[in-house]
Amino acid sequence: MAEQDRRIRRTRKTLHEAFIALVLDKGYENMTVQDILDRADIGRSTFYVHYRDKEALLTATFDSMREQLEADFAHMNSAGLPIEVDRPAALLFDHAYRNQRVYRALCGKQGGTVVTGHLHGFIVQLLSNHLPQQHPDTEPCNTPPPEVVAEFYAAATVGLLAWWIDNDFHRAPTHLTNDFRQLATHGTQS
Repeated sequence: MAEQDRRIRRTRKTLHEAFIALVLDKGYENMTVQDILDRADIGRSTFYVHYRDKEALLTATFDSMREQLEADFAHMNSAGLPIEVDRPAALLFDHAYRNQRVYRALCGKQGGTVVTGHLHGFIVQLLSNHLPQQHPDTEPCNTPPPEVVAEFYAAATVGLLAWWIDNDFHRAPTHLTNDFRQLATHGTQS
């Protein structure tokens, strides 16, 4: 059984690596399952044992990223207190910087919009689960609802991430987080 598990992990790793390389070379929209098979040197039936199509492989690659981010976030937020809205952005920027090749493939110009949509939803979920809850009796009526706050920060985070990837990660993640914090709290005013 252990040998079979090792073989499954090895096959999936080979498929993921071929997938990432092809997205970087050809773009997600332009590649086919046959391209993946050729790059991975794996038969069609083996591919379909693991994934139903290239989108399922894309989703599995994203799920792996999401699991890493969730673990990092859980570690960062082990106290269970409400979070500052820039913490998910800081976590995502740091993770992207450490995994540039994967992020270039999945979230950059070549990756298409599927992963960006998944990533956006993930950030909304993180923020929604951890933002302080409003109390209608005590909160001013001009305070935006938590779902609006989560949507705003998720869109800003994913948009800035896409810009950063397309500009070759030319700044350190800490600088990007500082820019995000500045824009999120004060806008462009000094």
